[in-house]
Amino acid sequence: MKCRAYLDIETTGLSCYDCELTVIGIGLEKGRKIEVVQLFEDDLYEGKLLKSLESTNEIYTYNGSRFDLPFIKAKLGVDLKQCFAHRDLMYDCWRCDLKGGLKVVEKKLGIDRGIKGVDGMAIP
Repeated sequence: MKCRAYLDIETTGLSCYDCELTVIGIGLEKGRKIEVVQLFEDDLYEGKLLKSLESTNEIYTYNGSRFDLPFIKAKLGVDLKQCFAHRDLMYDCWRCDLKGGLKVVEKKLGIDRGIKGVDGMAIP
């Protein structure tokens, strides 16, 4: 069965040289089943990440080509582009004239986040 992983990270800033990786969030879609995996603190290491993605055929991100995947590579030494097929949904959105950050695009599409006003900087 094909398994898709939707991946997003949280960091203490934008530079993988000066900032820390605090959370890797993964939504695993296996048929009609969705499993959410969050890696943080002691779980932020190469083996745990690869174990979490072991049944994955393709990884989806939003701006992951320029941010999430390079940050993970710099901090954990894992090049997910070498391990998995990857699709950056930001470029699909751009082709449909949906530009802006993920929250802006979600709003344009009518996707409501249950929690408002919280961003990655709120994570210790």
